Amino acid sequence: MEYIRDYAMYASIFGMFSMSWFGWAQENPRASWRKYLGIASGAALLVCLLGVYLSITNWGAPSALTDQTNFKNYLISVYVEFFLAGLGAFLLIRKKRKDYVAPWIAFIVGIHFIGLSRVFDDPSLYVLAALLVAVSIISLFVSPKLRVANSAITGIGSGVVLFAFAVLGLVRFFLT
Repeated sequence: MEYIRDYAMYASIFGMFSMSWFGWAQENPRASWRKYLGIASGAALLVCLLGVYLSITNWGAPSALTDQTNFKNYLISVYVEFFLAGLGAFLLIRKKRKDYVAPWIAFIVGIHFIGLSRVFDDPSLYVLAALLVAVSIISLFVSPKLRVANSAITGIGSGVVLFAFAVLGLVRFFLT
């Protein structure tokens, strides 16, 4: 079943996190990238705000999270994600490996979409999971070659992927 409110929430949530990743990418990118990262953040914010508006105006529409089992599984997935991401970030910082925090977070976020694909009965979330995991791994090899922080490549890659899925949420909303 397709849930129009969930697609609006995809736009708002993925748009917000796309903006956040583009922001994190500004930790230590090439100077010439900064204005483009700012533009990308602004575009992600606009998609997010449109998604928020559509979510609010369609709040009574059905959602996969209306089902209490789905909602419980959603919360478990989010809590586990936050715990693992936070624990890993703490350990990486403690081991003086803070440059690996952004790829670690992207990896965990990607993995958590595997579980959410079942919650929302949405196979496209498997693609989102695979892309975020790929970004997290690729950034480890590309960042040193470009002499930028891992957060620059991870942030750009994750920001682009999440922005694409935010826009896809809008497309699916308007086509449903």
